[in-house]
Amino acid sequence: MKSPYPFALTVLIGVLLSTPAARAAAPVGGPVGAPVAAVFAFELDDTSLQGEISGHDAGDLARLGRLDSQLRDALARSGRYTPVAVPTSPGEPWTCDGCEVDIARKAGAQVSVVGWVQKVSNLILNINVVMRDVQTGQRIQAGSVDIRGDTDESWTHGMSFLINNRILGGQGTR
Repeated sequence: MKSPYPFALTVLIGVLLSTPAARAAAPVGGPVGAPVAAVFAFELDDTSLQGEISGHDAGDLARLGRLDSQLRDALARSGRYTPVAVPTSPGEPWTCDGCEVDIARKAGAQVSVVGWVQKVSNLILNINVVMRDVQTGQRIQAGSVDIRGDTDESWTHGMSFLINNRILGGQGTR
């Protein structure tokens, strides 16, 4: 009689490899030999009155996830980086001026990428991205863009502008 354990073990390994954390650590593209970029989840710094009273808006949290994907996809399409998402704990801050570098290094990345959105109000928001060399901790690229309006369209358009004109546009550190 054949033991059920090899089959069960195969199923368990398949389940574990299909978890969000396992998928997040996998590269999403980029050419062979391109520097690995550890892309941390976007954060929301909501200093608006609405945020103070009601907490984080579900629509804004969904938009943060779309910014993550938009940035990783753009880095991969550029051919300049092989992005990997870095699994993080909810509420873990990465906008701390370089504290993410050690985690990026441990993930085997040469570059760390952090982003955050500051929401002043439903009308005034700011999207920020900083890329660092994990060996030196120095900024290699950074940018910020102000957007007007808390909508899917304004966030997507603002991120596209930031990627194309600051992060991958070759304009250097801002």
